[in-house]
Amino acid sequence: MKNILDFLSELRLNNNKEWFDANKSRYKAMQEEFNAFTEKLIESISTFDKSITGLTVKDCTYRIYRDIRFSPNKDPYKTHMGAYICPKGKKSGYAGYYFHIEPQDANYIGGNLLATGVHCPEPKVIQSIREEIFDNGQGFDKSIEKAKRLGFALDESTKLKNVPKEFPKDYIFGEYLKLKEFSLMQFFPAEILLDEKQLLDFTITRFKGCADFNHILNRAVDYAYEEM
Repeated sequence: MKNILDFLSELRLNNNKEWFDANKSRYKAMQEEFNAFTEKLIESISTFDKSITGLTVKDCTYRIYRDIRFSPNKDPYKTHMGAYICPKGKKSGYAGYYFHIEPQDANYIGGNLLATGVHCPEPKVIQSIREEIFDNGQGFDKSIEKAKRLGFALDESTKLKNVPKEFPKDYIFGEYLKLKEFSLMQFFPAEILLDEKQLLDFTITRFKGCADFNHILNRAVDYAYEEM
């Protein structure tokens, strides 16, 4: 995996079609290595989360080509690689498990990352998750605390200042009702990429600790989609 990070570091400095075309064979080898690891992730996660059983690598991975039509950044290629493993695939809107490789000095996330939960949920999904938290706040809190013991942190970057008006202001788990993102994340050092077995064990141990968190979220996502 370290050679993938090295390739992405070079691509960051040479983000143009000429360089990429000249190094296309390196990219293909890197893509094969990343896809093989993603396949192992899917297989391993399915042992403790049956909702992702049957997914393919294509369901979970992304193209390296950027959509630059409406972006001021005209670099044609992404300088990161990621796999999002969730029920029904990466575009489904369900909570899942995200694995991300990126040079630390790049500008997308800026480092190697593990994340779980649901990113940028639709308003109806946000409302359904908040209702789930209101009904099962203790279970939601317990799932977060379990993940925190494995090094995850809750994304509170877009948190509201106040508890939404439809919920009691003094609700004991009211801080969770203020969330607009329902994600847990942790960065990990590039050294872990040197040993694929260590990387897989590290990743799966942490993702397994977040399974309860995702299960609660996806129960709420199911309710939201049933009503849509």
